Amino acid sequence: MLPDVTLSFYVVAAFAVLITGISKSGFSGGMGALTVPLMAMFISPFKAAAIMLPILCCMDLLSIWAYRKSFHRKNLIILVLGALSGIGIGALTYSYVDANDIRILLGILTLLFGVSYFVGDQKERKRTEASSSVGGVCGVIAGFTSFVAHAGGPPVKFFLLRQRLDKTVFVGTNVAFFLIVNQVKLIPYAWMGQFSNENLLLSLIFLPIVPLGIWLGLKLHKLIAPELFYQISYLMMILAGGKLLYDGMSPLVF
Repeated sequence: MLPDVTLSFYVVAAFAVLITGISKSGFSGGMGALTVPLMAMFISPFKAAAIMLPILCCMDLLSIWAYRKSFHRKNLIILVLGALSGIGIGALTYSYVDANDIRILLGILTLLFGVSYFVGDQKERKRTEASSSVGGVCGVIAGFTSFVAHAGGPPVKFFLLRQRLDKTVFVGTNVAFFLIVNQVKLIPYAWMGQFSNENLLLSLIFLPIVPLGIWLGLKLHKLIAPELFYQISYLMMILAGGKLLYDGMSPLVF
């Protein structure tokens, strides 16, 4: 029997999975921050996160093939080492942390960074060199926020975007990073009992959409010019930051 959810949930969740696949393979994520909130209109956020994790893992596996030779090795190592610590912290403190506080803080930081790109003279904007200390901190934050709120993208973008990497290397580094992070997250999620039969069945139902989203994202990535690509990436950060801030503040306002 199908899980006891409404038809509206299937429609909205299918759309969310599609745009997440496009965003992940074409633009290094961003729209993925909307997936859990969209599903959470019909089911609990914890259930939505559990459903999405196996789907995200499949997206990572499909995307990495296209970017297997296009990622920044040093950046990846720095970020992953930090993220492993962040995931560990998240797993140990999960029951004590208010996910909404994390969403609010991350939303504010993401909005500020996204808006900063469009403020001032774009000709004066210069490429910055990678800093191991900054990358390590961003990795810890990304691992932690990815575990507690599926919102690890903004800290990674904060570290990578300012380096003005080649757009394919930029996306490839993001894809490789989340391939590792999401696979590692499977262990504590399983330990916490998040993968019920119903949740896994719902994940399986939406899996056929994944290849279409990944394919569309790869096609769009090839068509878009580098400067437009970066503008889209920063706009996605603003959108994700606004959504995180809204989700975090909603229980306090409404």
